[in-house]
Amino acid sequence: MSVEEKLGQLQQLPWAYDTGPGGGGTKEVEDAARAGRLGSVLNIYGAESSNAVQKIAVEESRLGIPLLFGLDVIHGLWTTFPIPLAQASTFDPAVTERDAEISAAEARSNGVHWTFAPMMDVTHEPRWGRIAEGCGEDPYLTSVFAAAKVRAYQGGGTDGLRGRNRLAACAKHFVAYGGAEGGRDYNTVDVSEARLRNLYLPPFKAAVDAGVATVMASFNTISGVPAHGNTHTLTEILKEEWGYAGMVVSDWTGVQELIAHGFAEDGADAARLSLNAGVDMEMSSTNVTRYGKALVRSGKVGLARLDDAVSRVLRLKFSLGLFDEPYVDESAEIREPSKKARTAARETGARSMVLLRNERRTLPLGRSVSSIAVVGPFADSGDLLGTWVLPAARERFPSVRVLDAVRAAAPGAKIGHARGVDPEGTDTSGIPEAVAAVRAAEVAVVVVGEPPALSGEAAARSDIGLPGAQEKLIAAVADTGKPFVVVLVNGRPLTIGDWLDRAPAVLEAWHPGIEAGNAIADVLFGKVNPGGKLPVSFPRVAGQIPVHYNHENTGRPYDPDNKYTSKYLDLPHGPQFAFGHGLSYTTFEIGEPRLSTTRIAAEALERGDTVEVSVSVRNTGDREGDEVVQLYVHDRAASVVQPVRRLRGFRRVALAAGRSRTVRFRIGAEDLGFWTNDPDGTYRIEPGTIDVYVGNSSRATAKSTLMLT
Repeated sequence: MSVEEKLGQLQQLPWAYDTGPGGGGTKEVEDAARAGRLGSVLNIYGAESSNAVQKIAVEESRLGIPLLFGLDVIHGLWTTFPIPLAQASTFDPAVTERDAEISAAEARSNGVHWTFAPMMDVTHEPRWGRIAEGCGEDPYLTSVFAAAKVRAYQGGGTDGLRGRNRLAACAKHFVAYGGAEGGRDYNTVDVSEARLRNLYLPPFKAAVDAGVATVMASFNTISGVPAHGNTHTLTEILKEEWGYAGMVVSDWTGVQELIAHGFAEDGADAARLSLNAGVDMEMSSTNVTRYGKALVRSGKVGLARLDDAVSRVLRLKFSLGLFDEPYVDESAEIREPSKKARTAARETGARSMVLLRNERRTLPLGRSVSSIAVVGPFADSGDLLGTWVLPAARERFPSVRVLDAVRAAAPGAKIGHARGVDPEGTDTSGIPEAVAAVRAAEVAVVVVGEPPALSGEAAARSDIGLPGAQEKLIAAVADTGKPFVVVLVNGRPLTIGDWLDRAPAVLEAWHPGIEAGNAIADVLFGKVNPGGKLPVSFPRVAGQIPVHYNHENTGRPYDPDNKYTSKYLDLPHGPQFAFGHGLSYTTFEIGEPRLSTTRIAAEALERGDTVEVSVSVRNTGDREGDEVVQLYVHDRAASVVQPVRRLRGFRRVALAAGRSRTVRFRIGAEDLGFWTNDPDGTYRIEPGTIDVYVGNSSRATAKSTLMLT
């Protein structure tokens, strides 16, 4: 290969639509493919379209190297599943596996080889729109889901990525993107080495251990050094310390943005810095192909580094079988959701929902209810798919409407409907009509929340309450005195506001995907007993942010009777709803945790020994339901101050009424130690006292004590 052809393998250009500023175009892609100066194309799909572009590269370029086609398949291609944050609410990694398997089959049949997912950015910032794409505020929960989705996208066995229903996964965004200051997208992150390794890196390590094929660099700086030029994270940690042999791709124009960051002087400098730091492929911008030859000639980029980057790209193409089968079978293209796929999306949607409040057993609604008012800006909306949905999928396969699903679920009931306010909450002229509908009904369902456009990339919000006058609608419904349930459809935690105490029941439905209405109706009418738990804390007001469960204690921890402790004068302490919170239509009792030993040597843990933690859980209610048993640890005193709680195990358990079960966990070195601030990476297990909590949320009080010697 010539230097120009090698550099071409490191270039990715966009095709049909843009997911960032600027963009290429079909002619630029075709010309580059024909010249052998292109390695990958993003935002292309469809068997016929992808084959046509692939044919240019394979049959018209000198070397005939096939192209790699990538697409943002985040929570579905044609079959849109609930957003990833909702999936994390299930505390069941099997649901994200089903999403990945169905998405991979649909996408690969459309000529897509590579998905830019899963996103594993842990964040304490609900104002950040991209929280919808991740699993919330906990590194352990995120790690479990990230590894599960990677394995499901990529498959196993002898075929692996060569399978016709598999995709190469991408661990993004590397790293600490979730720490963006103020929750503003693309913003600065200033982070210690200890926090980097204890909070932000674990999900990426889990993905690497699961065999993730690619990693994407993040837009942010990391303590003053942009991720796209960060040798410490991309090379020293990812490629050397972890032994990662896969490919690192830039984010959209991430290499070019080194100039705006003030890190690179010009395009040539940006190409030099990113390549030498460990970026292997440039997305959208073209600095590497434009300046790479001169950089190699001058010795500013070594030929060995160029060959290493090219080999990583080519290995991925070989792994996908593209040299043997560069084209996709157009007769086997999946063009719409199957019945089986829709059923999976519906089940996942219902399993993702979190019952936040249920006073006077308002839910589930009885099948014998005579009349129901379904009101609110999203009651009759087909746009409950969430962020990062293929434009063609949003147009062709909208979500099932809540109004239609309620009608189907209660065919004998009289169903009234009025929107009340618009999704942005600016037009309140419909509130009287909505109130009239509620007065005429036995019970009301009020569907409020965020339009999908208010979450996802470039969708930071300074105020994360219900948009506009939606709260006025809830207040007007409450004034009628009729029983009602508020259904929230949103892509992030919301500040619930003063209306919470007036709402008998509140169901967090998130953006539930293509089967949204049916999944919501399944829960409202009790066909599905909600068992989801919050993967992120809900703040009381935006001014309280950050308010996450895994915080440090401070030298003056909260004391309600002492002004001079860490708190706000004008707010109750803690979040509105804590991490791990979620109710059910039945009740559960979780016993005291029992340890297989109350004392263990640090050396024994380092050798691989573990401690078993067992706990009994019993369904004390009158119907079958799910409980999520959660295990947390707290190191009372350490050389690096530890969070007050760290989730280190969870199990979603289904139990019939009156039945019980013993749940067992094992905790070991990775659960009881921590990373220090040593830049070379030191993991330490120190003697001391560990509190082991087990319960149904991060506020669990039942505990046992483990002594590390």
